[in-house]
Amino acid sequence: MSLIPIILAAGQGTRMRSALPKVLHPLAGKPLLQHVIDACGALGATRAVIVYGHGAEQVQAAIPAVTGFQLDWALQAEQKGTGHAVAQGMGDIADDDTVLVAYGDVPLVRPQTLKALAQGLEGAALCVLTAEVADPKGYGRLVRNAAGQVQAIVEEKDADAATRLIREINTGFIAARGADLKRWLAHLSPQNAQGEYYLTDCVGLAVAEGLAVNTVPCADALEVEGVNNRVQLARLEREAQRRQVETLMLAGVTVADPARLDVRGEVQAGQDVFLDVNVVLNGRVVLGNRVTVEPGCVLTDVEIGDDCHIHAHSILEAAQVGPGCHIGPFARLRPGTVLAAKARVGNFVELKKAHIGQGSKVNHLSYIGDTEMGADVNNGAGTITCNYDGVNKHLTRIGDRVFVGSCSQLVAPVTLEAGAVIGAGSTITQTAPADKLTLARARQITINHWQRPVKEQK
Repeated sequence: MSLIPIILAAGQGTRMRSALPKVLHPLAGKPLLQHVIDACGALGATRAVIVYGHGAEQVQAAIPAVTGFQLDWALQAEQKGTGHAVAQGMGDIADDDTVLVAYGDVPLVRPQTLKALAQGLEGAALCVLTAEVADPKGYGRLVRNAAGQVQAIVEEKDADAATRLIREINTGFIAARGADLKRWLAHLSPQNAQGEYYLTDCVGLAVAEGLAVNTVPCADALEVEGVNNRVQLARLEREAQRRQVETLMLAGVTVADPARLDVRGEVQAGQDVFLDVNVVLNGRVVLGNRVTVEPGCVLTDVEIGDDCHIHAHSILEAAQVGPGCHIGPFARLRPGTVLAAKARVGNFVELKKAHIGQGSKVNHLSYIGDTEMGADVNNGAGTITCNYDGVNKHLTRIGDRVFVGSCSQLVAPVTLEAGAVIGAGSTITQTAPADKLTLARARQITINHWQRPVKEQK
């Protein structure tokens, strides 16, 4: 006996008005479907069945394999309703398995809610997740008898005026045992307003057999709200952000304005971290103790050491930053950049695949790429490494305590040995010896009899 989620993800989502399958639209940095898979995985299930259809190849390619959690894919070539969709996923479900039906466009459902739904199957043949909403328009209604027992779920288009006044709605999530579900699915009929096989008709079939139907209420209606258009997507994005930012603050992070922080991945933060307004955190972000991130910064897949200060409007991607570093404002760290302790990267500096040694400074208007830099180096304003010859990238090596004068060009492959001093405005194409001054400038001359050109009068 196993718990097996069946996640319905075959719909086209025409109201999204997009070439992208609906379940692949991103929310908080992940596809809608991935959120549901993650919630099901947190239940302790070892596998899930994904019923897919529209954009089949795109959907499969976008969802990564997860170690220890098997994804089985079941194709629904024609969309004939939720009952038909679930039937496509029942192929190797055992009679004593517990099946939990979830939806790939309902991204905010919590693992604990799904767990409560599965547990609600005790003493019943079917359990339905319900919600009480102020405006039930568009949802199936729970119809109960005088004793409060569920008798049926009636879809909006099939409901009469009295039924439409009911505010208890069906969320679509159900739990049932494999044998029961197989039997009910075989008896579904498309004789309804939409001409589809409704999964919800299983409730009436269970009642007709004299079997108990339980319900589990979901207190937060946003948790079970689906995405059908971009307005709903934006609303759920804000809720997802609220949840994540609240989690960070409860863990000790100071957030200047919770409404102006976006988390699109996973964040690990130490003590006394401060995040200012309009900061975006993508992918896996690790922030050490006492890190400050000023307004407008974008951090993607980075690790930031203790006591670092990221000044305003800096962009860091796939970089590692040691403790005590200062970066920005308006700095860009591209993939492969590694900063040792107490390095400084200033305004309008771009680093790419550069290892900057302890205490070294690249303070102003510089580009340093494909570089190994030692400790206590000073790069003057406007220094650039010329690392690309049009075909290949080449390495620049800069030893400890090197001083590079402003507006110098280091043409790779080239080495600046420890303690070398490069005069401002030099173009260095050969090794600069240790502890010596190296200059590479054209000789300055003055033309005494030169006259400034004048514009001819017309």
